[in-house]
Amino acid sequence: MSFTLRSVKVPPNSVSLDEARHRVFDFFRAACRSIPTVMDIYNLNDVVAPSHLRSVVAAEIRKHASVTNPKVIDMLLFKAMEELNNITEHAKQRHHIIGQYVVGREGLMQDTGAKDQGASNFLKDFYKTNYF
Repeated sequence: MSFTLRSVKVPPNSVSLDEARHRVFDFFRAACRSIPTVMDIYNLNDVVAPSHLRSVVAAEIRKHASVTNPKVIDMLLFKAMEELNNITEHAKQRHHIIGQYVVGREGLMQDTGAKDQGASNFLKDFYKTNYF
C-alpha cells in the first residue's frame, strides 16, 4: 500500500520555487492515488465519496498557496507526506479520519432551535442567563 509513497522523498531544500511547486504537484498526485486505498482501509465508502476527499486534499494545499519561500514549502510538504504516510499505514483510527477530513474543522453544525421547543419558560431563561 504505502510502498509507492516511500519512494517519493522530499530533499532537504528545493533549489527554486518552481522545483518546490513541482514537488507539491507530485505529492497531490500521490495523495489522490492513495485515496481508494485509504477508503478501503478505513471503510469510508458509506461516509464520504472519493471526490470529497480529493477536494479536501486540494483545499489543504490551496490554503498555503501564498507561501513563496521554497524552504517553507518543503517543510509543509514534508509534514503533508508524513500525515499521508501515517494514514496509509493505519496509524490513525477511523474516527480521526472522519473528524479531520470528512466533517472538517468546523465540526457538525447542530440545529439549536429544535432543542428548545419542549423546554419550559424557566429552563429557557436559565439557559439564556447561564451561557456565556
